[in-house]
Amino acid sequence: MAKPAVKCSGSGRDRPQPRSPPADCHSLAMTSLNAVTVTVPATTANLGPGFDCLGASLALYNEFRFTRIESGLEIIPNGTEADRVSRDETNLVYRSYAKVFELAQETPYPVRIEIGLGVPLARGLGSSATAIAAGIAGANYLLGGALSPAQVLALAIETEGHPDNIVPALLGGCRLAADREGIWTQCEVPWHSSIQPVIAVPNFELSTEAARSVLPPSYSRADAIFNAAHLGLLLRGINEGRGDWLTTAMQDRIHQPYRMTLIPGFEAVRQAAIEAGAYELVISGAGPTLLALAHRDKAAAVGEAMQAAWTAMGIGVVAGPVELDVYGTRVQP
Repeated sequence: MAKPAVKCSGSGRDRPQPRSPPADCHSLAMTSLNAVTVTVPATTANLGPGFDCLGASLALYNEFRFTRIESGLEIIPNGTEADRVSRDETNLVYRSYAKVFELAQETPYPVRIEIGLGVPLARGLGSSATAIAAGIAGANYLLGGALSPAQVLALAIETEGHPDNIVPALLGGCRLAADREGIWTQCEVPWHSSIQPVIAVPNFELSTEAARSVLPPSYSRADAIFNAAHLGLLLRGINEGRGDWLTTAMQDRIHQPYRMTLIPGFEAVRQAAIEAGAYELVISGAGPTLLALAHRDKAAAVGEAMQAAWTAMGIGVVAGPVELDVYGTRVQP
């Protein structure tokens, strides 16, 4: 299997730098465009107890170039896993693009979509969310802003199915989302500068469908209370940089006890990360990527320990610190 197209960097120097000034998916002047470039960050979801409602954007990116053409559809993927990307109307980027035109009661413009892959597929880093965010943002800008920011957010969540990846992919940072009678409210979770994410991306995959299939159909009151308490502590720990709180707060009873059995070497990698100084380690999204949170001074050592643990088991892995992305989806003509 090809090595995942991912670079981990504590400095952020490997990440694409925004043009000045950066334009997010809501702030660019709404004029009809013939071509637009959309850059979308990877995401890590759940962070332990925040199942299906909490996520953070990471400084790894997919880039999408939408160009109006005379007729038809052209999809041109580039990158390590380009041969796995569909090139017809089943492509998730195009399906998301077409949904905007449907809502706007317009016929989809013939389009060429060039995709630069920097986020590994099926690894728990939100690759599908990048496709959805890009398709919606690209179409909306080509249409001159037919959808409002609230409509963009609602359509993106509806398409993804839950907000944990797609909200930070669109808006950047760490985000918590909740709905009331189908109306979504999201808020930023302030992230203390001393806390650094560290990821380990193995060379095997775990589909979201498989990861969801092992979850029980219901949970006890005790488990619900446990996760509610730990999610509250997690938000406070991230905000204040309290590693001692994070060590407790990243525990979960809703999804991790079931999913960890699908990830070979989970406990070995977790123990290695903690021994190297991580506050705790969790499954990133549906996995198999694993995410540790650590003090910035210990993040490099934690990444090395995570990589060594999986390598010792004969599993190829790319691991290291990665910065939090603060821009979310960016759109440039």
